[in-house]
Amino acid sequence: MKNITILLAFLALAFAALACAMPAAAPTPAAPSFDATKAVLEIQATQMSLQLTQAALQQPTTAPPPTDVPPTAAPAPTDIPPTTAPLPTEPQPTAAPDMSERIKKAKILVYEDIGNQMLAEWVKGTLDLMGLKYIHVGDAAGDFMSQLNSSTPWDLIIVAAESRSVVQGEFWDVITPKVTNDKTALIVEMWYLSNIANGRIQSLTAKCGIEYQSTRKFVEPIYLLDSANPVFSTPNGGFSLTNYNAHWYDKGGDYVRLTGSGDATLLAGGFLKEKSRYGLLTSCLEGRVIIQTFSSHDYNHDDMQMLWENYIVNTLTNHFNLLDK
Repeated sequence: MKNITILLAFLALAFAALACAMPAAAPTPAAPSFDATKAVLEIQATQMSLQLTQAALQQPTTAPPPTDVPPTAAPAPTDIPPTTAPLPTEPQPTAAPDMSERIKKAKILVYEDIGNQMLAEWVKGTLDLMGLKYIHVGDAAGDFMSQLNSSTPWDLIIVAAESRSVVQGEFWDVITPKVTNDKTALIVEMWYLSNIANGRIQSLTAKCGIEYQSTRKFVEPIYLLDSANPVFSTPNGGFSLTNYNAHWYDKGGDYVRLTGSGDATLLAGGFLKEKSRYGLLTSCLEGRVIIQTFSSHDYNHDDMQMLWENYIVNTLTNHFNLLDK
């Protein structure tokens, strides 16, 4: 600041000397005379302004925050883990297999004794037509018993017996517990019930809810008593049991009647108006058991093949549905 003062004083003296040395001007209007004292005062005022400006620049540029305003809270970090663990994801239920696929994989045991080498094995032919896998022992009673006593969990047991002599007694001691305890499906073609009705087969017929009534003397039309039952429509319909071509002439089958002790339903019989007597085709035990007391070979092949397919599909369907409960 001292140097600035000296410089300003020097400039004032220079201006004064210059004013004295300047020649007189031409006859023009006279310019105002230079006032040295005024110039010095203005220089001092300028100096004072510079000092004030410099002092102001030396003050802090940011004012302190008001004392009555609370400090701003620091923002919460965004990567803090959750305080509770996420709930485990519930396992999705597995869809039940398609029933047709389950039937294709069913374990099926077949005893088929046609009683005459001239006759074809209609049950075996039906299973082949359906593309199912099975164990077929023919009329080998020993093999049939061995398979029954094996560790295989059979889904369906088929007894198609026309010889009237083999499957009786101890066979029912083994078959009945499988049906009642293991929920195995069962299809029986047995037109000789009159011969064994009071034997061990009673363990099955009693639980089913039927009993032997009388012998049918001749092969005659059979009438549907419960036409709405899926046994007559799933998967096949439109067939009839009135078309017959007798092969066995000594009898036409065995009539059964309901006892009221089980869930048996007479599906077909000898008389349209008889719903509890004169039955020739029975369903019982949740639809897992079919008992046919007439010979398949006395009726039209195509009709019987469609009916046998319905037997197999419906008894297995009811078997698997019961296992799912």
